[in-house]
Amino acid sequence: MSLHLYDTATRAKTEFRPLHEGKVSIYACGPTVQSAPHLGHIRKEVNFDVLRRWLEASGYEVTFVANITDIDDKILIKSAEAGHPWWAHAYHYEGVFHDAYRALGIKAPTYEPRATGHIPEMIDLIATLIERGHAYVAGPGDVYFDVRSWPAYGELSGMKVDELASEEEQAAGKRDPRDFALWKANKPGEPATASWETPWGPGRPGWHLECSAMAGKYLGDAFDIHGGGLDLRFPHHENELAQSRAAGRPFATIWMHNAWVTLAGEKMSKSLGNTADVFAAVEAHGGRAVRLFLAGPHYRSAIELSDASLTETAAQLERIDSFLARAGEVVAERPDADLPAAFVAAMDDDLGTPGAIAVLFNTVKEGNTALASGDAPAVGAAYGAVLSMLDILGLDPDAPEWAHTQGSASDDLTPVVDALVATLLEQRATARANKDWGTADAIRDSLAAAGLTITDTKDGARWSRERG
Repeated sequence: MSLHLYDTATRAKTEFRPLHEGKVSIYACGPTVQSAPHLGHIRKEVNFDVLRRWLEASGYEVTFVANITDIDDKILIKSAEAGHPWWAHAYHYEGVFHDAYRALGIKAPTYEPRATGHIPEMIDLIATLIERGHAYVAGPGDVYFDVRSWPAYGELSGMKVDELASEEEQAAGKRDPRDFALWKANKPGEPATASWETPWGPGRPGWHLECSAMAGKYLGDAFDIHGGGLDLRFPHHENELAQSRAAGRPFATIWMHNAWVTLAGEKMSKSLGNTADVFAAVEAHGGRAVRLFLAGPHYRSAIELSDASLTETAAQLERIDSFLARAGEVVAERPDADLPAAFVAAMDDDLGTPGAIAVLFNTVKEGNTALASGDAPAVGAAYGAVLSMLDILGLDPDAPEWAHTQGSASDDLTPVVDALVATLLEQRATARANKDWGTADAIRDSLAAAGLTITDTKDGARWSRERG
């Protein structure tokens, strides 16, 4: 079986046939760097990292582009609240995202363009859309895409224009509430540095425009795969598709969307306040265990997050590592091994990681049986196969991506810190119970000064490391 992928646009699995033989081009929507990432953000990075590794293992040369949105309404609002220049705020959180990627063994993209570095390309795209009658100037600095001018609008999401609520508020000069901004005029009070000159007046780019311009810059008018989280399907990806094709660009052949990470059945999001800190999860369970937790379920299936589920995944990884340690004492050199046929079949079936991981654990079981019986050749075969599968999944402990974790277990001070913080939190709880707010606040402030964030929950106070 050749590689088949589920295409969101056609709502069916389709055989993957790249535009250029032996090469694959991928654009995956990257983060808006307004604040620190949560596990919902990072799931997309892990899923598409596994896709990239599988394509490379299948013999393709992969060009993987993932953008950084470094200018946005939320960035301007949050930076103003923090009292920082917007560009410094964005750059700081870009670094935090990169720390999270490294913590989970995610390979760096081929290129990672920033939106603010591609203003000329965006202006060219707007000019083309205006010339073709698909965009209009609504006022100085405001340019909108005319949704009704593009009959195919809704082809990705299945939405009907007449059934849509407005994405944005009705603005002066806007023809239809469903039209979306290609270029936005500066609002009163926004910094002058968040504005660029255009033939239609000063302002800044609309979010949807940014990705179309950057994808075209580095992958061309047509490319193989566009990816992102399910929440981006509409309106972001729908708008990208409409404006790109309206400009005469074929754009992506296949659209892939990963499902959410949920807490108590709800999508994880900052607005709901139900996020899970990446770094706290890594500190508690290890980066490889968190990665396995995110990569294990099928990318189109939702994941229910709990501490128990992460603990269980960490235990599963320990079983794999235990086999590797014991087999490594029997096998003199790291053997080359072909991937098991069942593993290949699972991965070729729309990146079927649940089936692939089942093969992985079955091979570990076979290897343990061979160890018990003293069958060295069988141990070597299982050992090589397990390492090959772990490499595809990004979990090989000897891979360069995990070099930063080597020897870290013995240096892990989390239990010590946890015990010390627990004592302080008990003292804070007692102070609060006695309405001694001064002492309670002093304890909280001293922990914050040490780089710890204290969150009060119905089950008591919890701590995590502060990240920006």
